[in-house]
Amino acid sequence: TDRNRTSPFAFTGNKFEFRMPGSTFSIAGPNMVLNTIVAEELSQFADLLEQASDFTAALNKLIRRTIREHKRIIFNGNNYTDEWVEEAERRGLLNLRTTPEVLPLFAAEKNVRLFAKHCIFTETEIRSRMEILLDNYIKTIQIESLTMVELVKKEILPAIIAYTRELSAAALDKRSLSAEIDISVELDTVRRLSSLAACIKADAEKLESALVEVRTHPTAAEQASFCRATVFVAMQELRTVVDEAETLVSAKHWPFPTYGELLYGI
Repeated sequence: TDRNRTSPFAFTGNKFEFRMPGSTFSIAGPNMVLNTIVAEELSQFADLLEQASDFTAALNKLIRRTIREHKRIIFNGNNYTDEWVEEAERRGLLNLRTTPEVLPLFAAEKNVRLFAKHCIFTETEIRSRMEILLDNYIKTIQIESLTMVELVKKEILPAIIAYTRELSAAALDKRSLSAEIDISVELDTVRRLSSLAACIKADAEKLESALVEVRTHPTAAEQASFCRATVFVAMQELRTVVDEAETLVSAKHWPFPTYGELLYGI
């Protein structure tokens, strides 16, 4: 279907397909998990069927039982709408939306038993990999946040200040020429940009404080959760204010290319 064709991780009848993973990602991890899951299910099926006196009857019974027990994961509606989110919750299925929610489950007791049974990982190896993945998530958020703060301080705020200075000078020039000339555009823009600049400064300081607080949490899992719940949210808040400022600052003063320039510029 069209929905399946646009999925980054599609099940196409008899196989899973990985499509356009991020440049830093490898499909080795998901493949390892999927193969282990399939191996476990086939092992359970084989244990039952190999001992059956009537193979066909046992197989039919196994198929019926499996569908009955796991039918709740099947959904033929639109997976891209809230319909499936609500339905999945009603069925008691997990809906893990963020990385810090997912990674600790790697070391859940049932998963440790599964990987150990098939000689994939020991518990120590699982916990080691989980810590590495959590640390990578934390460092990625920190690097992006620090970069964001630096861009705001060294590029965006100076651009806003320079443009408001130019607008203020233009307004004064007009007023000196004639008191009857309308300077409302300059005044309104300067007022709004000055207000936005103050918000940007405050939000950047809030983000810096959140970054300092990350290391006060004792475990990698807690640090990752804090990064998602606090640092990431602070980044979004700062981004929102900066986005509005971008719509008001002239192209000459704005220090970065716009999406239009990136897409269509030569």
